[in-house]
Amino acid sequence: MDRRTLLLGAGAGALAVGGYAVLRPVNAPDLSLLPQAARAQTVPATAPEVIEMVLGAPDAPVEVIEYASFTCPHCRTFHENSLPLLKADYIEKGLVRYIYREVYFDRFGLWAGMVARCAGPERYFGVVDLIYARQAEWTQGAPAEVAENLRRIGRTVGLTNEQLDACLTDAAMAEAMIATYEAHMEQHDISGTPAFVIAGQMYSNQSYADMSAILDEAIAAAQ
Repeated sequence: MDRRTLLLGAGAGALAVGGYAVLRPVNAPDLSLLPQAARAQTVPATAPEVIEMVLGAPDAPVEVIEYASFTCPHCRTFHENSLPLLKADYIEKGLVRYIYREVYFDRFGLWAGMVARCAGPERYFGVVDLIYARQAEWTQGAPAEVAENLRRIGRTVGLTNEQLDACLTDAAMAEAMIATYEAHMEQHDISGTPAFVIAGQMYSNQSYADMSAILDEAIAAAQ
């Protein structure tokens, strides 16, 4: 079974376990993958750009890619405990360029990514912090409740209901985000999150002490 089939699932059975519904064409009257129906959309000639979200100097000696799901408790732990240390010790000192890549194991994670991206690149990581901090709350309830919980987070950072409606019904962007995710999975075979690519080498979830030792070695080798 190919990756897209596994990702999208199969109709109501997939929805019952929190997976994706079958993804309909972008111009369909209702896209069950999204929290609200995507009505009267004009299909763009080209796919929307899915911007890479990055922290740190572009010329940093070491690149760290994190693959994470917004619904993953281990990812929340990394973002609450280890990422602040990574920022202070490496990113802000110009030693690491950090790239955050979204993984969609379920449609709620996709919705969270759409809300985070709705705020724009400048506010993206601030929304990501809120999504992880409130993970135990916003992931609860029926799909409509989850969508409203995420909208509430969006309003916290100043997004209007109209802006959030536009983002959460953007079927073309949802398709582009999934396509980007699939391309990343072809590049790096990610079976669990968080996962890290440090200086081109793949690593699974680990303590900050272990990550710091890997980073120090990679930085020394690059200098």
